[in-house]
Order: sequence, then structure tokens, then C-alpha cells
Amino acid sequence: MLDPEEAVERIRAAFRPPEGHRTLHAKGAFYAGTFTATPEATALSRAGHLSGETIPVTVRWSNAGGNPRVPDPKPDIRGMAVSWKLPDGTATDLLGQTSPRFPTKDPEEFVALTEASVNPLRLPLFLLRHPHLVGPVLSGLTGGALASPVSFAEATFYPIHAYGWVDAAGTTTWVRYSFVPVATRADRLDETFTGPDRLREEMAARLARVPVEHDVRVQVAGPGHDPHDPTAVWKGARELLAGRITVTEAVPDPETEGAVVVFDPTRVVDGLELSDDPILRYRPAAYSESVSRRMQPRDR
Repeated sequence: MLDPEEAVERIRAAFRPPEGHRTLHAKGAFYAGTFTATPEATALSRAGHLSGETIPVTVRWSNAGGNPRVPDPKPDIRGMAVSWKLPDGTATDLLGQTSPRFPTKDPEEFVALTEASVNPLRLPLFLLRHPHLVGPVLSGLTGGALASPVSFAEATFYPIHAYGWVDAAGTTTWVRYSFVPVATRADRLDETFTGPDRLREEMAARLARVPVEHDVRVQVAGPGHDPHDPTAVWKGARELLAGRITVTEAVPDPETEGAVVVFDPTRVVDGLELSDDPILRYRPAAYSESVSRRMQPRDR
């Protein structure tokens, strides 16, 4: 298994980011809002944020790359990280991306793919050497995962990893999430945003007019669906509406003053279970290593 320190070092070498920023998803902004679960979700999990009460959330929309100075119009996967703050002081997080599938369940292979993707001339050769990755990569490309969206408010995000929902009786149901936008083309602003930070500028203008909402939908695993493989496709899975995230305002970036904020997909509360997905299990150690690098003063 690739050492997390080496993984972070290789990714940072590929992107050459300034000091004090995330290894990936380096460019992003923070927002505040709420979440309310549906009765269908409440019936399947006793987790506090799925109780049906209104729960505060922190959201960070981002570009996936490791360099915060890359302009928004450049092709890139986009991210939506969400942290639920429960009344008892605990929290749980999900990290969504615009690609509906993770390309591999091998952390070292993911790092190598990330290195190759930084240089478009290297990527085709890399895929020739790793033909099993061609399908997931092409799926993301043809599905628009790398396209620069008009707005984060119109993008769909996929948290990728499966989680076990545990109900009051102790029964576990495996689910996969998606954050589906409520906004449509008809809700677009009259202004045109074209600058290097156009996604943040568009969001500021949009939030001045109306909250931004994403429905949280889940696929429910059935026979033959593997919750431990982030590359698996759950064909024919039942879907249900689990709730709605409503973002109401931008908030100051706490990291500009030296704070370190981590959205950790393994941070769960009672009523949730982690799968044995190898990518999911690898992430906390990689995040810890990334945090140690981010403790350096931030370069603008």
C-alpha cells in the first residue's frame, strides 16, 4: 500500500501549489445552510441529522485540482463537501464530486492517474498501460464531469462511497448518495460571469437573490450491489429522496486566518456505518498528512 506521506508528496509535486493549501480541492469557498431529512430517510437510519429536524450544515464548493490559482473556466472535476453539525456537538461529513464513479479502488493507482491527468499528453499513454481505467475515465468525460458549470447551483455531485444506514432496530441498509440541484436553466441570472473566479462570483450574486438548494437522493443497495467497491455501478437500485440542503449565505474562509478545516468522509455518527471501501479507509491518513503540510503559512 502506498504510504500516505508519499501519496501527498507526489500529488503536490504534480500541481505545485502554494504553501498552506489543500493537496486537492485547493480552490474553494465556504457557505452556511440547513438540511432537513425526509420521513423515508428517518425510517432507515437513527442518525441525528436524519431525524427530520432542521440541521445546520457547512458547505464548501471547490475545484478538484491542487492549485488554487487555476481559473474557474479550466476543465476540472468540481466538489461539494458538506458537514452536518448535530445538536449534541458531533458532526458527520460527505464529500461529493461531479464524476459519478471513482476510477479505481487502489490508492496508488489513483495517485498515478492524478499525476498523469495534470499533463494531457501523458494521460493517453497512462490509459494504454491501465486499460481497465478507460471506462471510468471516459464515463466522466462524456458525462460532463470536467466541464466548467454555469453555476455550482446547477451541478450534480456524487459522494461515491457507500454508507450503512442503521435504523432503530439495528437493521443496516447500504446506500449511496447524490446531491441533485433544484435550480434549472430557467433560474439562471441575467448577468454573465467570465473571470477566473466566476463560480464564486456567480454564487454570491445568486445567493443575494435566492437560497441554493440540492436534493439529497440515495440509491438503496439490492442483491448484487457491492457497497465496498467505489467503482461499482448499482444497476437497478431503488432510489429515494433523503432530504434537502438549503444554502443561504457565504461565510468567511476560516483558513485565511490559519485555521484548518477538514471534511472527512469517515467522520460518522451513531446510525451510520463505514464500508470496507479501500479508498474510503485510506483517506483519513492522507488527510492527516495533507493537514501537516497545510500548517505552513498560506501563500496568496
